[in-house]
Amino acid sequence: MSLHTVMTSLKRSLAVLAVLSGLSGVLSAGFASGPAVATALEAKPTGTVILQVSGKISATNAGDEAHFDLDMLKGMPAATFNTSTVWTDGENSFTGVPLKDLLATLGAHGRTLRATAINDYAVRIPVSDAVSPGPIVAYAMNGKSMSRRGKGPLWIVYPFDQHSRFQSETIYSRSIWQLDRLEVID
Repeated sequence: MSLHTVMTSLKRSLAVLAVLSGLSGVLSAGFASGPAVATALEAKPTGTVILQVSGKISATNAGDEAHFDLDMLKGMPAATFNTSTVWTDGENSFTGVPLKDLLATLGAHGRTLRATAINDYAVRIPVSDAVSPGPIVAYAMNGKSMSRRGKGPLWIVYPFDQHSRFQSETIYSRSIWQLDRLEVID
């Protein structure tokens, strides 16, 4: 194993530990606020910001917002599932941060998310969708980062094939790709 590989693995492990230490207080209190939540976002993005979160959140790292680069998202707990979508051919593997975990890390305390794409297309997603199993903020499809042409760099994907409750026009409309902003409202 090369030194670069070891260092990259170590950086990811440290980022996961930082996130988990921040989540320890959140997991016992639901979507809470306070010092435990804030520690999860002590890091600031060093790469290109691909997700900005604003609104009713307790943890921030850029003024009153939380900004994430790809490495920060990859450093958080991840989920992977296989599912077909109405926009892609066949079954694909999606990896990303469970929406539930992202909201917990942020100390979200609203009832609705306004999810906005790079082209300013926006949808509303009830926070009640953020369950397990449920949607992820996917940053990889079939093990590869997603380009803008490939619906990336971020795409909210539900595990459509896991349960019929995810197979409706309402849920399909919430699966926004080219996601770059979330606002916690209500």
